[in-house]
Amino acid sequence: MKRFFQRMSKFFHEVRLELKKVHWPTRRELAVFTGIVLVVVLVIGMFFWGLDTVFLALLQLIIRR
Repeated sequence: MKRFFQRMSKFFHEVRLELKKVHWPTRRELAVFTGIVLVVVLVIGMFFWGLDTVFLALLQLIIRR
């Protein structure tokens, strides 16, 4: 059991050291990147909605005939 706690302590110590090396974004960078992601998701969602609408209309034309 003692070995387990030693390994866990070492693991968390190494995690802390690695997290110090991480480049954390500033508040402004975080806001800009979040905005970019939201806009891209919205554009791609609208694109697929448009494709779905077109394919639905084509399928309805095929089924009616």
